[in-house]
Amino acid sequence: MKRTKTRKNAEHLEKEIQWLSEMIKYRINDYFNNKEEGKTYNKVPEPPSFEGEPSVYSRFVELYKLTRYERLLLILSLAPIIDPSVLDTFFITDKEKGKVFTSFGGVTSAVHNGFLPSGETFVFIAAGSDLSLRFKLFDLFSGDHAFSKDGVLSIESTPTGNDPFLSGALVPSREFIDLFTSGEVRKPVFGKDFPAKEITTKYEWEDLVLSVRTQREIGELKTWIEHGKTVMEDWGLGRKLKPGYLSLFYGPPGTGKTLTATLVAKLVNKPMFRIDLSMIVSKYIGETEKNLSTVFDQAENKDWILFFDEADALFGKRTKVNDAHDRYANQEVSYLLQRIEEFSGLVILASNLKSNMDEAFTRRFQSIIHFPPPTSEERYLLWKKSFSEKSTLENTIDLHEIAERYEISGGGIMNVVRYCSLLAVSRGSSEILKKEIEEGIRREYRKDGKLV
Repeated sequence: MKRTKTRKNAEHLEKEIQWLSEMIKYRINDYFNNKEEGKTYNKVPEPPSFEGEPSVYSRFVELYKLTRYERLLLILSLAPIIDPSVLDTFFITDKEKGKVFTSFGGVTSAVHNGFLPSGETFVFIAAGSDLSLRFKLFDLFSGDHAFSKDGVLSIESTPTGNDPFLSGALVPSREFIDLFTSGEVRKPVFGKDFPAKEITTKYEWEDLVLSVRTQREIGELKTWIEHGKTVMEDWGLGRKLKPGYLSLFYGPPGTGKTLTATLVAKLVNKPMFRIDLSMIVSKYIGETEKNLSTVFDQAENKDWILFFDEADALFGKRTKVNDAHDRYANQEVSYLLQRIEEFSGLVILASNLKSNMDEAFTRRFQSIIHFPPPTSEERYLLWKKSFSEKSTLENTIDLHEIAERYEISGGGIMNVVRYCSLLAVSRGSSEILKKEIEEGIRREYRKDGKLV
């Protein structure tokens, strides 16, 4: 099935590229007012029709009701990926002036030795010297156009920021490149271009131990994920409410914040990406906003869940303005707030302390869920659930007594279980010893500077 999708997309894209080639020849001949290969282009070439078995590409054209010019812009942006040679014509130079033709636009690259079309290249092919049409085509690059709103393609910003706005290269989104070439959208690869990793869990809801109040509040969050679209669209509240949902999980380390977030994603069958703050936060002015934009831009309209662990490092309290650095830091927080409010999906922030968070954020959370340290009864359930079914407990071990005596988080309990299990296996045994549990607990206490 996948091979069929790829083949049909290739067939239709090949037709589209051929049309682009004809459009380029038409415009070049019109520009120089001459004949090429004995053929005069008196009529603008018509875009191909897609008949027979549909492809992802043809369905996209139909769904968006793309005009001739929108199709031209789309296939031009894809040309360096699909067939770079179709653009080689633009390498011709003006012999009289000894330079490339300004009208052709285009961008050079230190890596790619082909011609990279710019916004100027598009309006040249589409409008030529027709100034009225040229101005109309500017609308295709506005923020209101579907190409921009749905992240189909964009014009790359120039290094100086002061160049004519059509000077930037046409950049199709990776999502739509995948869609048009393979018939499906691949998940982004973790790296500097997407500083977030998808996280999953093998645990199930019955493995999770939370307080009754926390479970109830998580239930409200799940209800939003399942029915929020109905409230926003069918009930019309999308005109009155912000588009997404923002939730804060706060509590000491090891109390189940990350596990709960992954289980929520698992329950509703949505991918969840944990943002790598070490790759987001930068000491350089403007870089943090830029890095965060790469995540939100790719996540928009994907139905993903974004998870920010130790979020106070990014969304912490604003400082008093004592110098330019403080002012930019506060602008950074304001920018983050704006991006989150505009995001249409679910964002979960995790923090050890609610008080660490900026008040401008906490006022806008749809839910604030506390993950308190487990009670003795909850600790007993955690101990009981944590050991492997293949292990046995020494007959002197009383999990009720251990749970009552030692205040330790769920994450700490799992560390102790890991420690004891490894010792048992190294002895060639399946029995967990009481003294090893107690030693494991002492190790966890020492991490927090506590004494047993």
